Amino acid sequence: MSWLVANERVLASAEIAESFSDRLRGVLGQSSLDGVLVLSPAKSVHTIGVRFPLDVAFCRRTADGDLRVIDIVAMAPNRIGLPRISAHVVIEAAKGSFERWGVEEGDVLVLRT
Repeated sequence: MSWLVANERVLASAEIAESFSDRLRGVLGQSSLDGVLVLSPAKSVHTIGVRFPLDVAFCRRTADGDLRVIDIVAMAPNRIGLPRISAHVVIEAAKGSFERWGVEEGDVLVLRT
């Protein structure tokens, strides 16, 4: 299992979707999301068929492999998000999670195993 960390503080457990089929499936069929889903590589997401609203953080990799948040959006179910061309990774969480964790644009996040 992996963990999403900011400033040496564990924010949530993280499931990493690296295959095309895992990224395409995302959180489809789930009624909630415990922790976060990390889509890598990814520049955009959709919520078609998703049953609950999401917070979506678009990130680019830093030189040392960490993730710098370049944008955070809330997405309602059945929407198609605009791609962020400079994004390398997208992190999905239940709506309100990033605000509750204090994650903002410009923050650096780390995935730890």
